[in-house]
Amino acid sequence: MLLELRGMAVAYGTARVLSAVSLAVGEAESVTLIGANGAGKTSCLRAISGLVKLAAGEVWFAGERIDSVSPRRRVELGLVHVPEGKRLFPRMSVRQNLELGAYLRGDAGSRADMEAMFTRFPILGARRNQAAGSLSGGEQQILAFARGLMARPKLLLVDEPSVGLAPLMVQELSRTLREIHREGVAILLVEQNAAMALRLASRGYLLETGRVVAEGDTASLRANDYVRKAYLGV
Repeated sequence: MLLELRGMAVAYGTARVLSAVSLAVGEAESVTLIGANGAGKTSCLRAISGLVKLAAGEVWFAGERIDSVSPRRRVELGLVHVPEGKRLFPRMSVRQNLELGAYLRGDAGSRADMEAMFTRFPILGARRNQAAGSLSGGEQQILAFARGLMARPKLLLVDEPSVGLAPLMVQELSRTLREIHREGVAILLVEQNAAMALRLASRGYLLETGRVVAEGDTASLRANDYVRKAYLGV
């Protein structure tokens, strides 16, 4: 497995938000983590990327235990987080945001990769010198994905990409995620829109009140009566 969480727990002060969470993502696999607001999904991704410390458990990536290493080191290993809310540098240009995505690479390929992003996402190419904060919400999300890809990730952690977006832009983002996965990048997707998430991923985990309560391939999760009633509205 590329990523393994083993009995992971996270607490904020005395409030424990994750308890004994274990999950895995294989090489080039697409996995989703679904659940209601407040279930601990975002905290799970933040713990994986090193933005919050563990109260218990272990995080393994590419055969290396990483829960005690810095977020910078995790990016160097190929673990890249696209956070909820995009978290771009709004006063910097599109080009500058992409440059920052490659700042740890230290190779000569970043310029070619940037041009590839402009070809792949024409709207970014057309607005390469425009301030990131002036883009629409959907365009900013595309830029956040592209910035993450500039790091050449092995695993992309994607947190709530569809929040606040129009349906047509959600379709565009779904297409983008599928393309990224087809290129061999593993994805761990946190998404409030469970129907969308279960269409995009091959396996999934259901998180409730900080614990994994169901897991399996996405077809079996879509057929699960509880998931259908509670998360798919069926």
